[in-house]
Amino acid sequence: MARRPIPIGTPQTTGIAHVAELVRNTVPPLHPAGIPFVAAPLAVALLGRNRKWVRRAGLAAAGASAAFFRHPHRVPPNRANVVVSPADGEVALVDTAVPPAELNMGDAPVPRVSIFLSVLDVHVQRSPVAGEVLAVVHKPGKFLSADLAEASDANERNSMLLRTEAGHEIAVVQIAGLLARRIVCDANVGDRLPIGDTYGLIRFGSRVDTYFPQGTTLMVERGQRAIGAETVLAQLP
Repeated sequence: MARRPIPIGTPQTTGIAHVAELVRNTVPPLHPAGIPFVAAPLAVALLGRNRKWVRRAGLAAAGASAAFFRHPHRVPPNRANVVVSPADGEVALVDTAVPPAELNMGDAPVPRVSIFLSVLDVHVQRSPVAGEVLAVVHKPGKFLSADLAEASDANERNSMLLRTEAGHEIAVVQIAGLLARRIVCDANVGDRLPIGDTYGLIRFGSRVDTYFPQGTTLMVERGQRAIGAETVLAQLP
């Protein structure tokens, strides 16, 4: 999470207010989708406050849920024609593949980068480019382990097609995993997303594939760690 710089000459807070400011700048906020998952175990802890094990279990579950649904602030690079990572995680594949058929992008293989998200990674998804949403398609499927190559085709997924101002088309696909049973996509056809803008979330453990136009220069390697909205995956032609 990027900490906001404090301008020179800005009055500094002290005491409790200073501590609160430090916490606010350090602890990532909670994605709205996580509120029920944090509120429910907190309610259990409150109702069972007279039983130590119930209180501890409720607080532990609330803390784990808050960590999973964290939504850290990110600062995209100020560079033209770059594609940033749509998710936090490990680069699992750097190859060429046919884009999802539901996006009608043709049957020719194009450059692809797949990012695997473990349950410990930030699970929000961010727009890899600034562009207009041309299509959003959800397709039911299996729940294979998201780190398997065949998960791209077999698993439940949500595919989104973006077009940049320069006319490049980028596809980003949220893929369910072994534990993931819910894909959230808040983007709609016709929306214009800024680069790095949060548009969705997957629960719990998953994968995100990005498909690029021919001529794109990929700038990551398999096994590399990617940071959503900040790591540059590719340079567009």
